[in-house]
Amino acid sequence: MKFDQAATPNPIDQERVVTRPHTRIEGPLKVTGQAPYAYEYDLPVAPTYGFVLGAGIAHGRITRIDTALAEAAPGVLLVLTHETMPAQGKSDTPVPQQEEASPQLTGPEVRHYHQAVAFVVAQTFEQARAAASLIEVDYEVTPGQYTLADTVPGGQEPEDAVDSVVGNFDHAYRKAEVTVDLTYTTPDQSQAPMEPHATIAHWEGEQLTVYTAHQVVHWVKRGLALTLNVPQKNVRVISAYVGGGFGTKLLFFSDAVLSAAAARLLGRPVKTALARPLIFNHTSHRAATIQHLRLGADPTGHLSAVGHDTWTGNLPGGDTEPACEQTKYLYAGPHRQIRTRKTELDLPPGASMRAPGEAVGMLALEGAMDELAEKLGIDPVELRLRNDVQFDPEKGPKRPFSSRRLAQALRTGARAFGWENRPRTPKERRDGEWFVGYGVASAFRTNLVKPSGATVRLEPGGTLTVETQMTDIGTGSYTILGQVAAEMLGLELAQVQVRLGDSDYPAASGSGGSWGANSASAGVYAACDDLRRALVRQAGYTYANAVFRNGQVWQGAECTPLADLAGTSGVSATGRMTYGDLDEQYVQAGFGAHFLEVHVNAYTAEIRVRRALSVVAAGRILNPITARSQCLGGMTMGIGSALMEALHVDHDLGLFVNHDLAEYHVPVHADIPDMDVIFLDELDDQSSPLRAKGLGELGISGVGAAVASAVYNASGVRVRDFPITLDKVLAGWEGQG
Repeated sequence: MKFDQAATPNPIDQERVVTRPHTRIEGPLKVTGQAPYAYEYDLPVAPTYGFVLGAGIAHGRITRIDTALAEAAPGVLLVLTHETMPAQGKSDTPVPQQEEASPQLTGPEVRHYHQAVAFVVAQTFEQARAAASLIEVDYEVTPGQYTLADTVPGGQEPEDAVDSVVGNFDHAYRKAEVTVDLTYTTPDQSQAPMEPHATIAHWEGEQLTVYTAHQVVHWVKRGLALTLNVPQKNVRVISAYVGGGFGTKLLFFSDAVLSAAAARLLGRPVKTALARPLIFNHTSHRAATIQHLRLGADPTGHLSAVGHDTWTGNLPGGDTEPACEQTKYLYAGPHRQIRTRKTELDLPPGASMRAPGEAVGMLALEGAMDELAEKLGIDPVELRLRNDVQFDPEKGPKRPFSSRRLAQALRTGARAFGWENRPRTPKERRDGEWFVGYGVASAFRTNLVKPSGATVRLEPGGTLTVETQMTDIGTGSYTILGQVAAEMLGLELAQVQVRLGDSDYPAASGSGGSWGANSASAGVYAACDDLRRALVRQAGYTYANAVFRNGQVWQGAECTPLADLAGTSGVSATGRMTYGDLDEQYVQAGFGAHFLEVHVNAYTAEIRVRRALSVVAAGRILNPITARSQCLGGMTMGIGSALMEALHVDHDLGLFVNHDLAEYHVPVHADIPDMDVIFLDELDDQSSPLRAKGLGELGISGVGAAVASAVYNASGVRVRDFPITLDKVLAGWEGQG
C-alpha cells in the first residue's frame, strides 16, 4: 500500500480502541523480570563471555600488543586483536557513522579513545575481564584535535546540511531597527541508556542468530551480514525488548561484531555487554555545537532577518549535528541565512541523540527569541505569535504546513500555566530565599515517516497475532500496534498478541527520529487492510459495506464470526506501507509550547525547576498514556540538557572523562517537578492513514530554552553556555556587582 494522497475516512476513525488510554500490554512481563533483554536470553548451549578492551589513547597507532599472559589466564578461550581478527567488510546501512563503526580490530590505527583494541572470550565474565587487564599494549601517540572552538576556521559545508539562503540577509539585518547578535554553545552529550549495548551471538552451522539491543532490526541484520561477509539470509536478529536507545542503538558496535566473529571461531555462543565507560567513549554521542544567532525585527516584533550559523565536529565521514534545522521552518522572515559547518575532531563518534538538531538548536533559537522579546519590550509569547507562519518560510505559500497549531499551543499553555502572572522583570518575585522566574519556548520537531511492514494472522478461535520487526525501546510499541490491529479487525486489545523485534518478521521502520509509532502503525494498518479484504471475500460480502465489530464481520443485519472465518488453520496477510511525496508537498512537523517555573537560590544560585507544562499538537494521539509518558520523558531530558548534562572533554588526552553514571549527571526524581502535558486535538491527513505524527522527540525540543528563560527571569543572568550551572549564575551576579 502506498500513501501518496490525503487520508480518507477509514476504520481507525472509529477510535474505539485507538486513542483510548490503554496501559502497556508488555508491562507485567517487564516488572516481573520476564521480558528478556539482549543479555538475558537462555540458550540450549552454555554461553561464553566476551570483554572488550578499549584503546588507552585517542589518536595514534598500536606499535606492540602482547596477549600471551591473557591467553594463558584461567578460563580464557580466545583473544582477538587486529593481528588475528578475521577479514571484514563494511556496513552500508543509512547511518553515516556506521560504515566506520562496524568493522572492528581492523588495524593498528587508533582513531578515538576506547576504540576496541582487543577482545577476550572466557568461560566466565570475571575471567574475561581479568584476562583483558593482562594484555600489554604500546602506542605511538600522534597529535589529535579535540577542541571544537579551535577548528571553527576550517569548517566545511557538509553534504547533509547544505546552506539555506533566501533574500539578502546581510542587508536586511543591517537595516533592521532592532537586532540581537548572540552566540550559544552546547556540550557533547551522551545518550546514556539504562541498558548497555549488549549481544549474544550463536552459530548453528552457517546460520547466525544475534540477540542484541538495537533500534532498527533490518539495519543491524544487513550491516552485520556485510561486516561478517555472510549472506543476509544466514543472519537472524532478535531485539524484542530494548532498554532505551535515544539514538545510540541506531548503530551497532564491537559487542555485536566481535561476539559474532568469536562465536564462529569457537563454535560456541558468546555474550558481551559493554562496560559502562565504553558506552561513553566507544559508542556514539551528541556532538557539541557553537551557534551564532542573528535576528532582525521591526519595532512591532515582526522578523525581517533570520540568521543561524552552526559549527559542529566529528570524525571524518560522520554525522552532522543539524542544529539549524528548525530555524528553516519555525518563524516567518523574508531574509534568511542558515548555515552549518562541520569540522574534523578526533573524539569518539558523534551521531544521533534524541531529537538530533532540534534538541540543541532550539536552545539557541528560542533563547535568541527570548532576548529579542526583552529588547523589544514585547511579551515572549506574543512575539512568537506575531511571527507564526502557515507555510514554509523559505519556499512560500506553495508549500504549506500539513498542520500547524503552534499558536493554539502557545495560547492554551499560557492560560493553563498562568502566564499572565509571570514576573515582568528579573528578581521581581521571591519565595523566601528563592527568586522565582517563568520561562516559555516553542516546540518543533520534523515529522518523519519510513516504510514499514507487518504480518497479521487471524488465529483459530478468532484472536489476532501481529508480527513485525518494529522495536519497542520503552516507547509503548507493543501496545500501540495492538490497538491499531484491534481497531481494524473489530477486536478488543486483549484479543491481540503482538510480536516484535525479530528479523524473521516483515521489515519495519524501527524506532528512531520519532517515526516509529506512526510508521509502524501504518504498516500494521496495511496488513490489516489486506486481511480485512480477504475475510470479507471469504464471507461473501462487499468490502465497501462490511463492518468489523465485536469479533464479527457485519453486512447489514447479517454477520459472520471471525472465528468461523479463521477455521482450523487461520488466515493471514502481509502488508507494507510506503510513501509518496506528500512530505515534499507539505512541511510536516509537530508543534507545541513549553512553560516552566524555576527557582534560583538568592545566596547559592542553586537552580530548582518547580513546574513544567507542555502543550503538544502531534496529530492523532494513538494512546494518551504512552504519549504522555513520551512527553514527560522528553521534558525530563530537556531539563537535564539545560541544567546538568555534559560530557567533559580532556583537551590534552582526547577523551570524555566523566564516563559513568556517577559523573555524567542526568536528572533524578528530586530534580523533576510537577509536570503536565496537554494534547491539542489534531488530525494530519497528509502524514499517514492514521493521521498521526511523530511525538517522542517533540517533548525535548525547546524545553531547555524555557528553562534558560526562566533562570534569567528569576536571577537576571543570561547563560548562553550550556549547561546552566550555579557557578555561571554566581559569575553573572559578580559581573553585575
